[in-house]
Amino acid sequence: MKIAVLEAKTVSKGDVSFDEIYALGEVREFPLTPVDKIIENVGDAEIVLCNKTPFTEDVLRACPNLKYIGLCATGYNNIDLKTCSELGITVCNVPAYSTAAVAQQVFSFILHFASRTSAYNKFVKNGGWIKSETFSDFVYPIQELSGKTLGIIGYGSIGRKVAKIAQAFDMKVIVNTRTAKQDGSVKFVGLKELFSESDVITAHCPLTSDTNGLICKDTLQYCKPSCVIINTSRGAVVNEQDLADALNIGKIAGAALDVLCEEPMSESCPLIGAKNCIITPHIAWAPLETRERLVKIAAENIKAYLNGSPINTVTE
Repeated sequence: MKIAVLEAKTVSKGDVSFDEIYALGEVREFPLTPVDKIIENVGDAEIVLCNKTPFTEDVLRACPNLKYIGLCATGYNNIDLKTCSELGITVCNVPAYSTAAVAQQVFSFILHFASRTSAYNKFVKNGGWIKSETFSDFVYPIQELSGKTLGIIGYGSIGRKVAKIAQAFDMKVIVNTRTAKQDGSVKFVGLKELFSESDVITAHCPLTSDTNGLICKDTLQYCKPSCVIINTSRGAVVNEQDLADALNIGKIAGAALDVLCEEPMSESCPLIGAKNCIITPHIAWAPLETRERLVKIAAENIKAYLNGSPINTVTE
């Protein structure tokens, strides 16, 4: 079985082994695959592992041996599923592998704004505490999370994990989700109520026609001035210009994003220089343990496919 690993560098910088993949067939590994090299790098492979490589109809039809696409990711919007179905190509993703890691990143953002640890560390290192008149110099406002309201958009595995952590901090949790859920520990609300009542809003929804640009001037208008916006889902869930405008005029208190509309970040991104805005380079999913789990599940997906009982398949 010939296997092409198209984007090894997006999963490993040499710290995660692909041995489990190599044990399954004849493997050709590429650090990255530019768009103009996709067909060449796939070659005569029957199985492909990719992350963000776009498999359009033209690409798929130009790879006649291709029978299986394994995503090293949960999202699959880069794959033309309709054409895959037509051509009999199985597509499998890796769901829920990064739940704990992403939830952890969300709370690192929340605690950044609530506890101001980095600001106080800088204050101390600059000699501020040495010059202090009192033993406790609370020069920056800090807040308790207890009693604050966390609004969660989307209530899949990550949304539920974030809710559980929030409840450990004694936060009130309200949720907006397109799919009805049974969970008496949170309150399900409409979007307007979520935006108007939340002290922190965090997005954990897939990117669809309904969620594209969901966080925008029309929804941000309902926010409290003290509200913080967090996005670790998909960049396009946020209208970046609208968010930058809201930050710069003080409509909201802050924002933290791990994903952007264009990745890597564009020099023209409107959030560059926006007030009280933290941006990390799409690393919420990337702890070592998480990436090791990702490769393990991707290998298990291939094994299941080869055994005739594919798992974690995705369709239109």
